[in-house]
Amino acid sequence: MKGRLIVAALLLCSVGANAQESPPVIRFDSAPEPLKLPKDLYLGEVTGVAVNSKGHVFVLSRGNTSGPAYAAAAAQLLEFDRNGKFVREIGKNLYAWSFGHSVRVDREDNVWVTDKGSDMVIKFNPEGRVVMVFGRKQEASDEHTGPLKHPKPPLPPEIGYFRQVTDVTWDSQGNTYISDGYINSRIAKVDKNGKWLKSWGEPGDKPGQFNTPHNIAADAQGNIYVADRGNRRIQVFDGEGNLLRVIKIDVPFDGDAQPAIGAIPDVVKLEADGSPLTQTPGAPWTICITPGPHQVLYTSDSYPGRIYKLSLDGKILGVLGESGKQLKQFGWIHEIACPSEIVLYVGELLNWRVQKLILHP
Repeated sequence: MKGRLIVAALLLCSVGANAQESPPVIRFDSAPEPLKLPKDLYLGEVTGVAVNSKGHVFVLSRGNTSGPAYAAAAAQLLEFDRNGKFVREIGKNLYAWSFGHSVRVDREDNVWVTDKGSDMVIKFNPEGRVVMVFGRKQEASDEHTGPLKHPKPPLPPEIGYFRQVTDVTWDSQGNTYISDGYINSRIAKVDKNGKWLKSWGEPGDKPGQFNTPHNIAADAQGNIYVADRGNRRIQVFDGEGNLLRVIKIDVPFDGDAQPAIGAIPDVVKLEADGSPLTQTPGAPWTICITPGPHQVLYTSDSYPGRIYKLSLDGKILGVLGESGKQLKQFGWIHEIACPSEIVLYVGELLNWRVQKLILHP
């Protein structure tokens, strides 16, 4: 016990001397079996979850795997009604399906999916038909087709192309913002008709640079919140890419906390090596902003595996959960849907599931 407490203390020191005081612990319940899967249909790693205006839940899963053990196609988009009853599969055998990453629903109930493996963003209308595509999949006939490499310095990005794209959001004018992603580490902006407008950001750890912009969301004023996961921060921009503020999550946690998988991260060593801080306390994997008029932000980390509730100016209002495999525990939350301030849907990679959380006021 003493050793674990020392480890926790070192971790807290390493993430900043100005750590915030312990925020309130939010009490919550997890609804058992919120989704009713048909016989012989299974979820794989749940990379995305979203909710539309009717309360229907959309789940992006790395299920329906086909191909070899290495580089198999793993993406499947499923829809459930507000009671969790299975409705349909959307985009079965879609050309873009390769390695699904996130799903979002816009204010007109269009469903958008980012696929990290094909480097594409797909817009489905509410009927489930493809109405717009962004990016381009590698050609199967090209001799250079294969996993993307990570040269240093990185190759310059190209207009209209993505490299391991991660997420998408929109402002009130209908402009789309795409986080691009593991390699290009930038934000792209296109208008409502799909016309490329601009991009900003590049790999790095300075203000306005990114180390894997992993999730993205917009508030009612059109400000863009980016989960800069590898740099362990949330960066907030206006719609033109001007940096407004940086949010960091530095709060104490239980010294007995265990990772969902793997060893406790050596934060001091990672920082000294200049390695990504992906698995460290407070490194944001997710961003969800609730509907107005009073908006709050939810985010999560992989270790100690909690969800954090924040005001939009970055004040931490509460925390909930921990790593684990049981209900009310989490195994690498990859996306959060927050249709209200007290109802959250969380998609987990390691536990292959969606939990519906009911927060106590």
